[in-house]
Amino acid sequence: MYFVDRVDAGRRLAERVRHLVGGDVVVLGLPRGGVPVAAEVAKVLHAPLDVIVVRKLGVPFQPELGMGAIGEGGVRIVNEAVMRATRISEEDLAAVEARERVELDRRARRYRGDRPCAELTGRTAVVVDDGVATGSTALAACLIARNLGAARVALAVPVAPAGWTRGLVDAADELVALSTPGEFYGIGQFYEDFAQATDAEVTACLDEAAARMSGDRPPGPASRHPARPPAVRTSDPEVIVYAGPVRLGGQLTVLEGAVGIVVFAHGSGSSRHSPRNRFVAGELNRAGLATLLFDLLTEEEAFDRANVFDTALLAHRLTDATRWLLGRDDTGDLAIGYFGASTGAAAALWAAAEPDSPARAVVSRGGRPDLAGPRLPGVTAPTLLIVGGDDHAVLDLNQQAQARLHCENQLAIVPGATHLFEEPGALEEAADLAARWFTAHLAPVSNPAP
Repeated sequence: MYFVDRVDAGRRLAERVRHLVGGDVVVLGLPRGGVPVAAEVAKVLHAPLDVIVVRKLGVPFQPELGMGAIGEGGVRIVNEAVMRATRISEEDLAAVEARERVELDRRARRYRGDRPCAELTGRTAVVVDDGVATGSTALAACLIARNLGAARVALAVPVAPAGWTRGLVDAADELVALSTPGEFYGIGQFYEDFAQATDAEVTACLDEAAARMSGDRPPGPASRHPARPPAVRTSDPEVIVYAGPVRLGGQLTVLEGAVGIVVFAHGSGSSRHSPRNRFVAGELNRAGLATLLFDLLTEEEAFDRANVFDTALLAHRLTDATRWLLGRDDTGDLAIGYFGASTGAAAALWAAAEPDSPARAVVSRGGRPDLAGPRLPGVTAPTLLIVGGDDHAVLDLNQQAQARLHCENQLAIVPGATHLFEEPGALEEAADLAARWFTAHLAPVSNPAP
């Protein structure tokens, strides 16, 4: 099941929980993305809308990696597996929690303004988000609602991975998901428009709901969705990439105002149709980055498995594709980044080590950087190595390769993930890490005034 946007998801989710109409219900949206979904549910249930604020506790040296979560009412959830894997002490955890408590309180005040928290004592709390991946945030939200006196807690989301209820059955009395696909990489995979919701959109939803409950005229349509123009695609996705005399199929997405373009190097003989790389490309597009996915090998070449591991050949194709991009009117001025998966990561690093390489950043996901061999010390572009915590053999290879890199680099470990990042939320976390790395290193550098 796919959704146009969060409003569409909320309307469809509202029909699934319509049986709660007439009860003493409060709808609680998780900021930011869950609030537009929750607003539609609150309308159908004729219920008040409030936020339930949760903050991730990020590992100090890798903030994107969550070691737990906190919420209002003093609730704290700790991921013991991440704590052990990263060797974080209780003192480190307490320091992060103290900082995040300040931000949690600030956000709660910003969203609610002068309005008090909704009274939950003895009522049914319907906790709503735009989807569930790992479930840690949803778990914290349900526990918060219970701690604040809710007699009954229902958790309702448009999409969640298969088996998503494990770990949540003791926190909620009712669990609702419209779709539980088996092939789940991340929540954004199931939305046509998954642009990040803004603080202004959250407050607009809450203002409209408060006006509706008080009987006042609600704000006009323009205030419901503050100005947030969608990314404009300016190129036909289907293209032919010229690599010397070879013609290769590609998918090019150029966004108006893009800060850079990321070229994908697929691994293990996969093509531009790789669902994992297409998911990551979609997340990069939502972060304002253009993308090119293309076949590094022709159909005939792909039949010979030796070509899949010919790092020099794949790197040469990547270099030729980069020249092709730089020669186009719509992409020639964009900063270049390389994203490589599996054996494709070796090709990306090999190409980035060329003396005249224009690559400004490289990301490897579950990569085989060891196949780039002696080229590794020549890489000058900032490099991020993303590896699954349970992909032990590849993790060891990445640690060895990192020691040979002389450029700015970082090794990011996604706990519990295996080589293909098939676990719920694992690929989404890897895509988020990649988006942050590319936006940080591809954005134009402003020169200070003399």
